[in-house]
Amino acid sequence: MQNTAWITLFFAGILEAGWAIGLKYTDGFTKVVPSVATLIVMGGSIYLLSRSLTGLPLGTAYAVWTGIGAVGTVIAGIVLFGDSRSIARLFCVFLIVAGIIGLKFCSDA
Repeated sequence: MQNTAWITLFFAGILEAGWAIGLKYTDGFTKVVPSVATLIVMGGSIYLLSRSLTGLPLGTAYAVWTGIGAVGTVIAGIVLFGDSRSIARLFCVFLIVAGIIGLKFCSDA
């Protein structure tokens, strides 16, 4: 059950990054298609997060969910929007990834 919860949480985090990226394309929710797509992805992310909570502690799941979303959003920002690739910035992303891995291995779930 826990492995399924972790896999579900991983996909919830990917969708979390997806809707954060989608916000960039909505133009403040003035563009219909990107806005609807973003809301659908947002709903899917929250649904999967809620499903993962059946096997994971709330604090761990939420921290990992936001961490995956943050890392995915930073990577997408670099690839899609030309955001900074400075060593300091990438090191901070590495720290987030290390925290996610740490929570996975330190969790009793």
